[in-house]
Amino acid sequence: MTVNTVLERFGIEAQHPDEFILHLIDLAPGPVVAAAQNHRNSLRNPPKTVDEYLATLERQGLTQTVSVLRQLLS
Repeated sequence: MTVNTVLERFGIEAQHPDEFILHLIDLAPGPVVAAAQNHRNSLRNPPKTVDEYLATLERQGLTQTVSVLRQLLS
């Protein structure tokens, strides 16, 4: 039995993390931006600037999310 088969039994569709976060931003941009800021601020070893943090997310495949976050953070 595949993961998709199991998910379909519950009416759940697998999404790429980038797509999932974009949906969250569409529903509630403020809390998503706050969560990203809190996460970045929690990084201590090493700390990251906003640009470094967004570059890390981009390398992890969250390219669309980073594009929207850049707009919201500017």
